[in-house]
Order: sequence, then C-alpha cells, then structure tokens
Amino acid sequence: MTILERIQELARKKDKNLKEISLELGFSKNYLYSLKTQAPSSDKLAKIADYFKVSTDYLLGRTDDKTSLSPKEMTDIGQLADRMLDGLESENSVNFYGEPMSDEDKAALKAALLVALEMNKKRSKKD
Repeated sequence: MTILERIQELARKKDKNLKEISLELGFSKNYLYSLKTQAPSSDKLAKIADYFKVSTDYLLGRTDDKTSLSPKEMTDIGQLADRMLDGLESENSVNFYGEPMSDEDKAALKAALLVALEMNKKRSKKD
C-alpha cells in the first residue's frame, strides 16, 4: 500500500475527504493528493501521523502496526494510557483479553485510567 492509499483508508475511517484533512493540517487543499507522485517532507509526514494517531513507519509502509511506539514512548506509561483512552473514546469495538467490552465497561475503565493518571501527575509534581 502506498502512503496515499494508507492516508485514504485512515480518512475514510474519519468520514473525511483528503481535501478537508489537507486544510485542517494547514496544507494546500490538494497536498495529500500530491503524495501519489511525491514523497512528503519529514515534518509533514509527522504532522499527518499525529493527526491520525499512527506512526510514521505505518504511513511509510514499513509496518502494518498503526500504533507502534518509539522506544521513548514505550517507557512513557502516560502516553500509553492516553492511547488507551483514545481507543475507549472511539466508536470502534474495544476488546479486553479478546472479549468485547460493553459501553459500561469502557466507561468504568476510562474512569479508572483518568483517576490513575491524575494521581500520578500530582505525585510527579511533588517529586
């Protein structure tokens, strides 16, 4: 899959077209379409990856894992929790040990994560 194809797939999941996303990112309206024949700069690639919450490696086709983390991110439990919260807030199905979670279970897990994050933020400020 090309960069453009991956971006198109991600855009469909957000129910947006490439022109809308280009403008939201501050690019020219046809910028994303230009990726059919041109490679993006590293800063624009990073901006696109951040927008879709995927890795640049995924966009470049180096991995099929959309959420691969850098070594720095792997050690930051806060970022992992943020990604979990994003997943819980999405409309997509969420599984827990292979079993689908109900909306009530998702809400309970989200509340627990938010409490834990807040406690850890307060503790880290005291240190």
